[in-house]
Amino acid sequence: MSVPRLMLSSLAGAGRFCVLGSGAARWKSVRARNRRGLSDLHPQLSPSQGFRDSPSWLPKNRSEPRSYITNPKLATTLVQILQKESRNRHQLFLECNPGPGILTQALLESQAKVIALECNRTFLPHLQSLRKKVNRKLEVVHCDFFKLDPRNSGIVKPPIMLSETLFQNLGIEALPWSEDNPLRVVGIFPAKNEKKILWKLLYDLYSSTSIYSYGRVQLNMFIAEKEYEKLVADPQNNLYQPLSVLWQVACEIKLLHVEPWSSFSVYNQPGGPKKSKNKEPLEQINKQNMCFIQLTPLQNLFTENLTSVNYDIFFHMLKQCFMKRHATLMDHLQSLSPVNAVAILKEIEKDGDMKITDLYPEDFKLLFETIESFRESCRWLFDDCIEDIIL
Repeated sequence: MSVPRLMLSSLAGAGRFCVLGSGAARWKSVRARNRRGLSDLHPQLSPSQGFRDSPSWLPKNRSEPRSYITNPKLATTLVQILQKESRNRHQLFLECNPGPGILTQALLESQAKVIALECNRTFLPHLQSLRKKVNRKLEVVHCDFFKLDPRNSGIVKPPIMLSETLFQNLGIEALPWSEDNPLRVVGIFPAKNEKKILWKLLYDLYSSTSIYSYGRVQLNMFIAEKEYEKLVADPQNNLYQPLSVLWQVACEIKLLHVEPWSSFSVYNQPGGPKKSKNKEPLEQINKQNMCFIQLTPLQNLFTENLTSVNYDIFFHMLKQCFMKRHATLMDHLQSLSPVNAVAILKEIEKDGDMKITDLYPEDFKLLFETIESFRESCRWLFDDCIEDIIL
């Protein structure tokens, strides 16, 4: 099954993209004499005024709190990590809510190309001025990445957008799923909605919709340490859940960096940082960590028996298994009439007396594919909405 992925097409107009002879995703080359150093890209602030205090970039409207990278040293560290993870120095990055643009500038200095999706209008003028200084190696769009392609939506307007509209405007086309990922997303998951966003991305990934209708888009995101631990949990961990199985089946998950929560600035209203409503003492909050992780969709995610059409049955099977997590594998198989439990166990070479949640992610995938391959089991689970597994 061939699923398309990203490709950049040639469009007229400054700041658009083009396809080079190799077919790789790249922008028009920028001559060395037109490239600026990192120091040239920083806004000129008075010696006593830093980005944390500058009123020029603080959000003027009350909105949901968001974390921003305001430490240049952290930005440089992240760019160095991302460079090690890619052989392409001219990699295309889609940056989510860059805010003051500290990471944006570091990415540009590394010769990367950046599409900045910023949901807060307050930051747009600064990002647009930065775009002019870097010979249009930067595109700036008023858009919230985490609200792309809302479900059950009517008319949408910025910062909410449809990925199809966004990518068409940027001249981005789809390429086969089997190809390498040409677009890398970088940013910070909003703390308030991490779990919902993770489920939304899973839905998009398994259904090959939204950004994943364009290919194996790679996510490089900061996430709360407790949520990261859920993603990588195994059967020996009490955090093991459907979310763990689905992400591990779909992606290669790498932990790239760990940073204290205190390294980030959180703003949501004029005048300065948002005061945390967390009941924990501030010193305890500051001890929490943020994990910079990489989620790369696997080329072999989709098979003959796990597709973007029947993925919802896989989701539902996992929900049923984890609702009765202490039941045996045989008990679960026998409840899935008309599944031939004995034949399934023989095929996957598992003991029917083992606890269902002792299965590893790859075992759950094999179990599902085996059941699907039995013709008599074509309707072995009722269709359910994905929301039923968002607990």
